[in-house]
Amino acid sequence: MSWIWLRVLLTAALVLLGGVIGHLFGGGERRELQGALAGIAGGLLVFIVRDIWRGHQLLRWLSGGAIGAEPPRMGGFWGEMATRIERALRSRERSAANERDRLAQFLSAIEASPNGVLLLDASEQIEWCNALAADHLGLDRHRDLRQRVTNLVRAPAFVAMLQARAFEQPVQIPQPDGSGLLSVIVRSYGDGQRLVLTQDITERERADAMRRDFVANVSHEIRTPLTVVAGFVETLTNLPLSEVERKRVLALMAQQTQRMQSLVGDLLTLARLEGSPRPSSDAWLPLARLGSAVEMDARGLSAGRHRLSFDWGDEVELAGNEAELLSAVTNLVSNAVRYTPESGQIEVHWRQRPEGAGEITVRDTGPGIAAEHLPRLTERFYRVDGSRSRDTGGTGLGLAIVKHVAQRHGGELLIDSTPGQGSCFTLVLPAMRVRLPAGRVAVSQP
Repeated sequence: MSWIWLRVLLTAALVLLGGVIGHLFGGGERRELQGALAGIAGGLLVFIVRDIWRGHQLLRWLSGGAIGAEPPRMGGFWGEMATRIERALRSRERSAANERDRLAQFLSAIEASPNGVLLLDASEQIEWCNALAADHLGLDRHRDLRQRVTNLVRAPAFVAMLQARAFEQPVQIPQPDGSGLLSVIVRSYGDGQRLVLTQDITERERADAMRRDFVANVSHEIRTPLTVVAGFVETLTNLPLSEVERKRVLALMAQQTQRMQSLVGDLLTLARLEGSPRPSSDAWLPLARLGSAVEMDARGLSAGRHRLSFDWGDEVELAGNEAELLSAVTNLVSNAVRYTPESGQIEVHWRQRPEGAGEITVRDTGPGIAAEHLPRLTERFYRVDGSRSRDTGGTGLGLAIVKHVAQRHGGELLIDSTPGQGSCFTLVLPAMRVRLPAGRVAVSQP
């Protein structure tokens, strides 16, 4: 408060100075009084003019945009006012900057949300949306602001929900381009405003459909041999059979039982592959040992009906799970044996690519597969010819197992087939899972 006393002293000094000047130059008692009064008035006028000038400087500073500009440097009342105004403005600017930062962080968090977020006002006009919501609903984040959402998103279920104010349950609507399915949730907040959340549930719905199909397929695949076995049991129980007939029935029952065992075994293999960690990349096994087991099974299954040839390379080693790799290669070779007619040829060979990756290729001279079936061959229970697959003893899970094994080892399964010209299945393993003896150099073979 020092400026108050300074202001009082300055006013008193000016009045006193004006009185002294008036007294000295007044001449006569009456004129001395008039001169003193004139001096006092002059002193006050000087003070008022000085005050008006400083007030003008302060107003000019404020009207010119006080933030960022230096306030006028002056003492007294106006200097104190300028200092306090500057302090208040800077404090308000810091508060506003903090609020802007918090708002920016909040919006960044919403942008990072796995859900689309859309804000509607009381008139259902778009106030704000994140990039994901714009992508889900086919909106332009900037151009469509202040537009009524039902003019842009016309899915009947969504429009009906907004009109009925029925926000208890989410609705499902197709994406504008028809490529997927969205789940939309609406919640009220504020003064009639709406929060709209969107989520892409395409993959979830596809997975649910696959699970339903899987359960249905498993039930069907198990029910068929069970029905056969139950029928034969009833036949053995109720009908007198000759020894030849009885042996035939028992053989068919054994065949169906083996089919169920194979199916359950493949299901357990798939479950184990999906639920276990990735195979180690430092557990090495000789490819020749794996190939020997595959070759023995193939020759037993073929029983001399096919021309078989095997080439497992020279002292190649693979890193991975031996049981999984054996299952994958055995499935490929067994399929070739089952689907290749008698006297057909089956070739299994190893090749290392120039970049170090390795390939186990199974090529047959079977009937081949049409191109439209190739993308779906690794789906569980997918069959090109269901009746023929069952006749050959297949479960419909073999290629699904091979695909899982390849992916778990960082590789892939390649399929090439032409109707009437046979098929070629190639299990590719990455370079990090292939090694040769020290000093050997990989040679690429055609």
